[in-house]
Amino acid sequence: MGDKVIAGEFDPSGRQRQRARLRKGLEALARLLAERRFDRPKNLMGLEIELNLADADGMPRMMNTEVLERIASHDFQTELGQCNLEVNIVPHRLSGRVLDQLAEELRTGLSYADRKAGEVSSEIVMIGILPTLAARDLGSTNLSYDDRYKLLNEQMLAARGEDFLIDVEGEERFRYASGSIAPEAACTSVQLHLQVTPGRFAAVWNAAQAVAAAQIAVGANSPFLFGREVWRESRPPLFQQATDVRPPEFAAQGVRPRTWFGERWINDAYELFEENLRFFPPLLSTSEEEDPLRVLDEGGVPQLHELVLHNGTIYRWNRPVYAVADGVPHLRVENRVLPAGPTVSDVIANAAFYYGLVRALAEEPRPIWKRLPFEAAAANFDTACRDGIDAVLRWPKPGGRSSSTVNVPAVRLVQEELLPLAAAGLDAWGVEPADRDRYLGIVEQRCRRKVNGASWQVAAYHEARERGLDRDGALAAMTRRYCELMHIGDPVHTWPAGCSG
Repeated sequence: MGDKVIAGEFDPSGRQRQRARLRKGLEALARLLAERRFDRPKNLMGLEIELNLADADGMPRMMNTEVLERIASHDFQTELGQCNLEVNIVPHRLSGRVLDQLAEELRTGLSYADRKAGEVSSEIVMIGILPTLAARDLGSTNLSYDDRYKLLNEQMLAARGEDFLIDVEGEERFRYASGSIAPEAACTSVQLHLQVTPGRFAAVWNAAQAVAAAQIAVGANSPFLFGREVWRESRPPLFQQATDVRPPEFAAQGVRPRTWFGERWINDAYELFEENLRFFPPLLSTSEEEDPLRVLDEGGVPQLHELVLHNGTIYRWNRPVYAVADGVPHLRVENRVLPAGPTVSDVIANAAFYYGLVRALAEEPRPIWKRLPFEAAAANFDTACRDGIDAVLRWPKPGGRSSSTVNVPAVRLVQEELLPLAAAGLDAWGVEPADRDRYLGIVEQRCRRKVNGASWQVAAYHEARERGLDRDGALAAMTRRYCELMHIGDPVHTWPAGCSG
């Protein structure tokens, strides 16, 4: 969210000034698009992973300041909660041995960070929601020591005017009222970035929206929420509710939540930035002084600080990103769908599936968004979050001329239609065939065995309960076994069942 963040201006004149600055930023973006000032195609991708800190018993550790001091690398940064870190991998060109290169860099970086965390009796865990986290672990006092998180918490709570209600019902129900946004810190995800030209942005974003449900179905890894078994991928409902600044009356009127799938296919990137201004009031401001229109008039490239900051407080599952690198602006699609983990191999397999699939679908002569209603894509996303690898999704009939759809098990859809498309997409990127087959093969084996991180966690937890452990003991035993297998590194579909070695 930038280095110089201040609270939004809530007095009438201040709010108007801030809105005017945002409109200037949007106008500058429109000019940049019209003048074709954006970077040429570079096939660049980026990767960020949010991580948890736990102790040897699998319990959360609020130690990110101490751990980061020992890691001492700009690749690792704070996240919202004191039990969180984030690792950023430098951009790579999507070609050749990129998948194996990413895997090696991640293993090296995470192994080093884990050794440093061990100096303060902590270890790093890649998982969507740490199963041993309790609601009491995530209050305002557990936010990271960074003013931007404190300000964001204050502004979101002020906008809502009452506690945030967390209410998720699946196999069990979890209901809790929180006086801060801290429960959001339970959600740790993988963010996949893809730099695209303005002309390609809409096709890539639409494709990413269409396949979000399939990503979740094969990659779910968050079945436990504060000790309760709820959805197979519980991050999305938790994240939406923990950031929902709407009072119940506004929600009843149809006001959009700040964590949002969206409501329609798009024709260009500008539409998303414009919607963000039209639907969502600003929460934060920046002390950076920039007149983006004057910068353009003088032949420069504006950073669009205010617009970028505002965009960062609206949590679309596929988010538009504007940035400037080496004096040249570019656009990215940031895919925020996936949970972290379980292993580096699983993370890279999920990335290979996504990058190949969006490339293939974005280039289809009759694109998916012309055949699948947006409402079906949104419903598929919720279904996949609830049911994980057992989800049944609505999808266009193969080879059909009409826009009719059918219900199809996610594993069959992935095996028969989406994996071949992903392979063709990776070929189009120029990815090494051996890497393509290795990592897409992991996704195929998950489908064949109907095993992903969420299904393994649930089965291991219930096995521990059947051995006589109580709820907390079973969750801790399962988490410890998960960590052991995560460090070994074999993909999750090969993990032995249960908590025993």
